[in-house]
Amino acid sequence: MKNLKQWITPLAASVALFSASCLLAQDWPQWRGVNRDGKVSGFTAPQIWPTNLTQKWQVKVGTGDSSPVLVEDKLYAFGRQETDEVVLCLDATSGQSIWEAKYPAGRVVTGPAVRHPGPRSTPVVAAGKVCTLGVGVVLSCFDAATGTVLWRKQPPNDFLGAATKSDPSMSPMVEDGCCIVHVGSGTNGVVIAFDLASGEPKWKWDGDGPANSSPVIVTAGGRRQIVTLTAKNVVGLDLASGRQLWQVPFEATQGNNATPVVDGATVFYSGQGKGLFAVKIEPQGEGFSATPVWTNKQAGGRFTTPLLKDGSLYGYNNGFFCVNARTGEPLWTDAVRRGQSAALLDAGSVILALTVNGELTAFKPGANAYTELARIKVATTETWAHPVVAGNRVFVKDSETVGLWPLE
Repeated sequence: MKNLKQWITPLAASVALFSASCLLAQDWPQWRGVNRDGKVSGFTAPQIWPTNLTQKWQVKVGTGDSSPVLVEDKLYAFGRQETDEVVLCLDATSGQSIWEAKYPAGRVVTGPAVRHPGPRSTPVVAAGKVCTLGVGVVLSCFDAATGTVLWRKQPPNDFLGAATKSDPSMSPMVEDGCCIVHVGSGTNGVVIAFDLASGEPKWKWDGDGPANSSPVIVTAGGRRQIVTLTAKNVVGLDLASGRQLWQVPFEATQGNNATPVVDGATVFYSGQGKGLFAVKIEPQGEGFSATPVWTNKQAGGRFTTPLLKDGSLYGYNNGFFCVNARTGEPLWTDAVRRGQSAALLDAGSVILALTVNGELTAFKPGANAYTELARIKVATTETWAHPVVAGNRVFVKDSETVGLWPLE
C-alpha cells in the first residue's frame, strides 16, 4: 500500500462540508442522508395510515438505480437516456426543471448487470457542488446552481494509473474539502481524494478494487477514518492522508455488499452469503485493530444496508429481520417476501422501507416482533433506489422516473 505525495490545501483540510450551518433540517445530500445512517429528521407519522397515495408530479430521469438527493428544496436525480448520462436539478415542490446536464456514458452494460444499464451511484451535494459517478467511471463535479461542469475525471488517464472497472456502485462522499471515490477492478484498485474545488488529487490509497458498497466515516482513538468494503477486505483509512490503519479479510459470495454501519467505534458490515459482523476499532501501537465483537451467519443481506436504531439492527434478506446490536442475537424475522432488496429509513416513531416491488412499508421499531402499520404501492416498476423523505413528502425513483408522493 502506498500513499501518493499530498497536495494539501489548509483551508479545505479544515472544513467539514456537512455542517449544520449549511444544511436545512430536511436536506438529504448524499447516499443514506446527512451522516450516511438512514436517519430522517422532521417526519411526523400520520395518526391513521392511508391505504394509497396520490402522486403530485413525475419526471422522466432515465434508467438507473441511483438515488435522488435533496438540498435546499432542490431535488437532484441521475439516470441514463439512450447513450447519455443525465443529471437533473428539479424544484422539489413542483417537479419543474431548473437545469439539466448530460454527457456520453462511455459504457454499454453487458453480462449479468444488463438489466441495470444506468448509474447505480448516488450523487453527493456539498459546498454548492454536485458530484456524480457514472457506469463508465466518469466522475463529474457540477455547479449545483447552474449545472456547469467544474471538473471531470474519467478513464484511462485521470485515476492515477488505476485500472477502472465499469459499472461502479459506490457512492462518492465529500469530507474535509475532498470528493472521495473508490475505483478499480478485482484486487487492483484505489481510493482517491480529489480536492472538491479544483479536482486535483490530494492523496491515493493503493489496494483492493471496490465492492458494491459505499464508504462511511468512523472516529476511533481520536482519528477520523474512512471505512469501506473492498473486493477482499474491510479497511480503515486515515481521512487526512489515506494511510491504511487496519484491515479485516472479507469477501462476499458475488461481490454484493451493504454499506458499513457505525455505532461509535463499532462497525457492522454484511455481504451476500456471509452474514452480519461487528468489530470494534481500537488504537494498537502506531495503528489500529479491528477486534471481532460478534458474528451472525443467518442475518445479513445481499443488497440492503442495515439500520441501527435504539440498540437494534434492522435489515432485509428477502424479509425484514431484527438483531440485537450488542450481541448479534436474532430478535425476530418477518416471513413476507417482497423481492430482493429494501431501503430502510429511521423516521423516528416508525421505520419506513421502500422494497424493490414498489411498496412503501411502515412498521414499528421494537425488539419483540414485526408490527406492520402500512404498505402502500408507490411504483409499478422495480425500485432499487433509496427514497428521500422530507416532512410529509416522499420522493421515489423507479426504473426510469422520479416522483413526489405526499403522505397525507
